[in-house]
Amino acid sequence: TISEGHEAIREPPKEGYGDGEGSGRQGVVRELGAEEVRWFYREDRKSWKPFIGYDSLRIELAFRALGPGPERTAVEPVCVRSGLYEVDVANAECYPVYWNQTEKIPVMRGQWFIDGTWQPLEEEESNLIEQEHLNRFRGQQMQESFDMEVSKPVDGKEVLYYLPPFSLPSLFKWRGYKENSDAACLKRKRSQAIHSLKLSRNHVDWHSVDEVYLYSDATTSKIARTVTQKLGFSKASSSGTRLHRGYVEEATLEDKPPQTSHIVFVVHGIGQKMDQGRIIKNTAMMRDTARKIEEKYFSNLATHVEFLPVEWRSKLTLDGDTVDSITPDKVRGLRDMLNSSAMDIMYYTSPLYRDELVKGLQQELNRLYTLFCSRNPEFEEKGGKVSIVSHSLGCVITYDIMTGWNPVSLYEQLLRKEEEELEDTWMSYEEQRLLEELYITKQRLKEIEERLQGLKASTIAKTPVLKFKVENFFCMGSPLAVFLALRGIRPGNSGSQDHILPRTICNRLLNIFHPTDPVAYRLEPLILKHYSNISPVQIHWYNTANPLPYEHMKPSFLNPTKEPTSVTDGESASTVPSPTTSPVMVRRHYGESITNIGKASILGAASIGKGLGGMLFSRFGRSSTQTAEPGKDGAEGDDKKSTVGTPPFSQSSAGFLEPTRGFCNLSTFLFLLVELEHRIDFELREGLVESRYWSAVTSHTAYWSSLDIALFLLTFMYKHDQDDTDKSNLDAI
Repeated sequence: TISEGHEAIREPPKEGYGDGEGSGRQGVVRELGAEEVRWFYREDRKSWKPFIGYDSLRIELAFRALGPGPERTAVEPVCVRSGLYEVDVANAECYPVYWNQTEKIPVMRGQWFIDGTWQPLEEEESNLIEQEHLNRFRGQQMQESFDMEVSKPVDGKEVLYYLPPFSLPSLFKWRGYKENSDAACLKRKRSQAIHSLKLSRNHVDWHSVDEVYLYSDATTSKIARTVTQKLGFSKASSSGTRLHRGYVEEATLEDKPPQTSHIVFVVHGIGQKMDQGRIIKNTAMMRDTARKIEEKYFSNLATHVEFLPVEWRSKLTLDGDTVDSITPDKVRGLRDMLNSSAMDIMYYTSPLYRDELVKGLQQELNRLYTLFCSRNPEFEEKGGKVSIVSHSLGCVITYDIMTGWNPVSLYEQLLRKEEEELEDTWMSYEEQRLLEELYITKQRLKEIEERLQGLKASTIAKTPVLKFKVENFFCMGSPLAVFLALRGIRPGNSGSQDHILPRTICNRLLNIFHPTDPVAYRLEPLILKHYSNISPVQIHWYNTANPLPYEHMKPSFLNPTKEPTSVTDGESASTVPSPTTSPVMVRRHYGESITNIGKASILGAASIGKGLGGMLFSRFGRSSTQTAEPGKDGAEGDDKKSTVGTPPFSQSSAGFLEPTRGFCNLSTFLFLLVELEHRIDFELREGLVESRYWSAVTSHTAYWSSLDIALFLLTFMYKHDQDDTDKSNLDAI
């Protein structure tokens, strides 16, 4: 049965006993058990990758249920790789569940494996070797002992010797051996092969029941064998590749992937028509980097985050081939590239095709969520969460889906504004009478529409736009801020995210960008204007030791330009500007390090506005808790020295005004000091040897494989599970 021998995953063969053919699992040669066989898959024509034990065991059981011969029993596809793929055992191929892929992924049943790499032999050869092995050695006892052997060197004298673990294989790196491997420590049979099998381009020799070698029959291999044998080396150790029967570790049902507690929909931006498989590859890169981060930092959790690509562009018809037909033939390649990429922005700003793009993404998101829940019914029962990671234009479309924004509503606002302006202008009696009739008619039409909408709402419950609540909305390289600014969004007086995205729709909005990404813009200054002078939060490097939690990082000013560093007594306090009218400081370029925190504090206080600027800077200034990260930019570490000892509001060389100068009471102005509830803008750190001009070209597509971003995403998605750990780390800091 499958459960036999599942006490633990089998360790790699120990030194001196490394036959790997199941000698520890069985005393005599018999047919391989389901747990000894390992199934493999191969993507992008790379090397074969093994399925985990849980998947391999279930595939093998389905394979054995097929039965021999052409009239095989139909079996259900086997769900593998955390539920992302299914294996068609009869056709030996694997295909994705949640997205379309033209090329099928081949799968292979491994029985015999190459020493060292544990790559499987091709299935046809493996089947022939397995059949020959069973015919010749079935029922024979396996051997696991060192032998004292007699060998004839070149001079013909018989020499009695013992091969220790550090012998020839460690001195000469012969093919088929790897350093410190089990094969390097075994006895070497100097006798002739006791059995042989001829294959098409190779042949296999059995020197004993558990010592099998594969030889190439190419001319060069034959010459090499002849020379080395004349030098006194055995045929096996000189040019053969050792084979192992059965995989290095047993497949067990306990080797199961963790349960998915959080799914992430990855939404692409422009250019998907040009390369339809790009979002699938990008999501795969993000998934792989997230797996590495999970293993390193979140291995203690029993759940994991799954990433699903959302490919919405290829299914859309839009204008058909109209744009292609009007494209000139000269520099056709460049024009086709622009039609397949930048044209998506024009489609989205078109009133004719915008709804098609929005509905295409909306339907794909709902389809994927419904499909995932149907295949994982316990996801909703256990409170599974959903986040969205959008890139470029995908951020804008996702935002509009969540908020229900429509340009028609903006058009109606403009019409109302024009009507109000017309009322203030002079007009004839006839014009005024017609406008009054038009106004009465519109009011009547509006009442009828409202009654009709109320009747529909009472009979049919309005279905939500999305079938799930969005926990986190991550924007990467996003132009969303520009679109919102052009729609009339202006900074407010509240530090709430609700100003641009209500918390009832999405719990948390996070804007990630590279400092040199030409497409990315900041969102925080659209909520509070003075945040244009406050630097984005720096995303931690993934290998930072004990990083400060993001919610405890204090805001800091961008580096201002040089200005007078003191305030004269003659300046009147009445000239202190309000935070809504104060001039915006000249900002440093992102990525330039702040060279001196003392200078920054002086210039910051002088630039922000005499008095109130001092208050703001003392509130947002770098805290002593924000320590330098080990092994990183040394200059940045010097910037973060403690400034706790300096009184924040005293008249000093820093240029801070006393709170009583020009103000009746400090508490009267505390309401002006508004912070964001949560930081939204997060900036990747620039590389130490990174070219800013080259980075501007590559940074917009550099998010997918970043380990820093993978850690950042998982930190927020695992936030509730890690709260206790974060508290203990903060106490330690």
